[in-house]
Amino acid sequence: MQPAINFGAGPSMIPQEVLKEAQEQLLDFHGNGLSIMEASHRSSMYEDIHNAAIADIRELLSIPEDFEVLFLQGGASLQFAMIPLNLYKGGVIEFVDTGTWSSKAIQEAKILGYTTRVVASSKESTYNHIPTDIHFSAEADYAYITSNNTIYGTQYKTYPDAPTPLVVDASSDIFSYPIDWSKTSLLFAGAQKNAGPSGVTIVIIKKELLDRAKENTPTMLRYDIHAQNNSLYNTPPTFAIYLLGLTMKWIKAQGGVEAIRRYNEEKAALLYNTIDQSNGFYVGHALCDSRSLMNVSFNVRGKDKALEAKLLALAEEARMIGLKGHRSVGGLRASIYNAMRKEGVAALVDLMETFAKNHR
Repeated sequence: MQPAINFGAGPSMIPQEVLKEAQEQLLDFHGNGLSIMEASHRSSMYEDIHNAAIADIRELLSIPEDFEVLFLQGGASLQFAMIPLNLYKGGVIEFVDTGTWSSKAIQEAKILGYTTRVVASSKESTYNHIPTDIHFSAEADYAYITSNNTIYGTQYKTYPDAPTPLVVDASSDIFSYPIDWSKTSLLFAGAQKNAGPSGVTIVIIKKELLDRAKENTPTMLRYDIHAQNNSLYNTPPTFAIYLLGLTMKWIKAQGGVEAIRRYNEEKAALLYNTIDQSNGFYVGHALCDSRSLMNVSFNVRGKDKALEAKLLALAEEARMIGLKGHRSVGGLRASIYNAMRKEGVAALVDLMETFAKNHR
């Protein structure tokens, strides 16, 4: 059976090459007589995988030596609380609010009783763009952005300048473009979109920030503890990290992050061109200068729910899954992360063009 074309927002597609290699090694990892899922996280068998994955992340993203690479758990949602617990110094945290995930991060800081300030927002326009009037102040403990917004299909083209440490939630676009580390002090991402399966969270943090945690911060929520123990303070999600490591090698085989970015631009252009040339039959949610290369959210002719349901049904018949839009914007959403092939996007485009022709 041919695999489905998975446009789901996450957990999302994993490259077929990665899945096949994992399948081949599932019962017996390199002749060791056991699955990697059964191996102790203290064994050399696993530690080699762990350290190679970190090394490949460093290479792919050209991470400077003054940053630590950590493997944590709890997804991006735990980071919404863990970051302020480790970085807040009693002043103010400044946010750009570009959607659901930045709003959740703001809420977590408020739950902790910390002072927050939203310096820019696109909430009033249903988060259809990235604000351009972003001005972080030097008095903030740190600044915070979400680089790509899965629900609304918006993405920063460049990170804003910040006179204080800039924190970036890159959960849905990590490994899709090179990172400017001169602008970034902490970047984190749940793996389940571009880096592998769910269960492991990547945190890349400047070493100078590791000593900020207060003494009463719980041990498992301290970045410095995880850094001191090479992310092996407790049992890590070993199989998820193994698959992440295979995904890093797959990205390298594609030519690295820059080659991935060019390919993603070509994929996105196919879909956005179809929307733009439909004479209003399809309407994208994001403004053109804020469009995401990862998530394309759009509606059918005046948000016609009946037509949208019909298109979704036809897509599922054609084994295209995960296209239903988030309830806050409705319509359809095509998530075209790194593992999505151009052929998958082309198949969706063909369906959309035929559907528009038959329903004008």
